[in-house]
Amino acid sequence: MRRGIILFISLLIAFAFLPVYVSADEVTESLESRILESFDTEDRTSDWLVRGSKFISEDYPRQTYAPAWPDALHGVNREEVDYQVLGVNARFDRQGYNYLEFIPVKTGDDGEVVANPLEIEGRVKYLDMWIWGSQFDYYVDVHIEDYTGVVWTLNLGDINYTGWRNLRVEIPHYIPQSETYIPYLKSLKLVKFVVWTRPSERVADFYMYFDQIKVLTDTFESTFDGDDLTWPDKTESIWSEVE
Repeated sequence: MRRGIILFISLLIAFAFLPVYVSADEVTESLESRILESFDTEDRTSDWLVRGSKFISEDYPRQTYAPAWPDALHGVNREEVDYQVLGVNARFDRQGYNYLEFIPVKTGDDGEVVANPLEIEGRVKYLDMWIWGSQFDYYVDVHIEDYTGVVWTLNLGDINYTGWRNLRVEIPHYIPQSETYIPYLKSLKLVKFVVWTRPSERVADFYMYFDQIKVLTDTFESTFDGDDLTWPDKTESIWSEVE
């Protein structure tokens, strides 16, 4: 009996010192804050198209880039930086689940305006945005596309408050941001954000302002001998002229 106990303890000690193999990317993080869109003149990432649902009133929505900013974000603008925010004025002809879509766009080669989803570097943990509210009982969703083409809708929060507030949403673990094949990392894209009106709230005339869409993202990526062969530019240069 005593010899059996000694053998059992010896096995426990041996297993305790066995090497544990895990992927470096699963235990190492390099969290960085990245601005996707500032709406400022010099740093604007994309043009933005704002469009309303079925019952949007004629000649609406109206949009502009307004010279304003959240004090909590920039404080007193002593250096007179040209900060701007995206401003929208809208109205609907009837109450209900109306919505406004805010879509990043660009001008295509044919001169037509096309969608321009914003690619997000790294493995995204959180997404946040500054939104100016005026007590209307509306809420905001963000639409995120994964590398398989699936678009996920995440609720950013209600905007029935007064003034500027930072709204944030955690990116759920079930949204894929990597795969088992090289290159492992697969970036997400911000497709659009959507403001919804609740049926009990009036929609006759309202104003909203938006500033600085930002993410907290893990940019760590393990290197290996030959990882340059995963770089898109190098892959393109190698294979662009191969028939």
